Amino acid sequence: MNSSLREAERPSGAAPLIPDGLDAILVLLRHGETQFIVDNRFQGQMEAPLTRLGVRQAELAGARLAHPDAAPQLPIPDTAPFAIVHSPLGRARRTAELVAGAMDAAGRATPPLRPDAGFLEIAQGGWEGLTDTEIRARFGESLAAWRRWPTRFHAPGGESLEQVRARVEASLAVILAELAAGTPRGTMDRHQVLGYADAARQSPRWSLIVGHGGVFRVVVCALLGLPAEHFWNFDFGLASISVVEIRAGRAVLRAVNLDEHLAQADGAISAESPLERSESGAL
Repeated sequence: MNSSLREAERPSGAAPLIPDGLDAILVLLRHGETQFIVDNRFQGQMEAPLTRLGVRQAELAGARLAHPDAAPQLPIPDTAPFAIVHSPLGRARRTAELVAGAMDAAGRATPPLRPDAGFLEIAQGGWEGLTDTEIRARFGESLAAWRRWPTRFHAPGGESLEQVRARVEASLAVILAELAAGTPRGTMDRHQVLGYADAARQSPRWSLIVGHGGVFRVVVCALLGLPAEHFWNFDFGLASISVVEIRAGRAVLRAVNLDEHLAQADGAISAESPLERSESGAL
């Protein structure tokens, strides 16, 4: 195969929404703890304020992103983000504000925050605001079906994964096009295995998306070109950092649920474990 043909073809495993040849990084940050999570209520697109712990989690996440080279090193460039995009819901907006404030305080200048409705949490219809126990009592069969077959079932009055993916991909396409604008094309003719040096490669642009656990499952499936049946194969903890690197147009999942920065959250993380609260499957 000659070089011109090789460069013209989309690499195997590349999702159609990613610009050909794009080198970039997307960082996904879930919002901090909310009062609904403390109460074990399904959130969906209802508003729920951050708790004191949630505020602290967001601040710590911002400080971590401001120092990516601190051990253990984050797989992102030691530069300011190209864009910070967030879900319009208050818990994501406030998390983004606190993250930007922490990064600014550390000398890492941040761009203006940008809300994007494409990254709203999945609408949960009649389940929103109810506790897991209440939903089991009133909607037990549909809840059980959603947890087993998320592409075939969803909350009464809520969004299907097909609807969510359509809005997610539209918003991702905008972010990816911005990251690609004015940058040189990357090439697959370099090391694809971690551990090998690649001195010729320049640090790519990176953008931060602040959002929600449910919608991030859809984001990762879209970027990796996976069908929505893989929705439950990914999970995102509160205020955790996940990283998707795009190499010459192909997305690579570099990190999921990095949360060592939360160990400093006033000693409350172990006592009020986000992992324990996430076991209900609430969004």
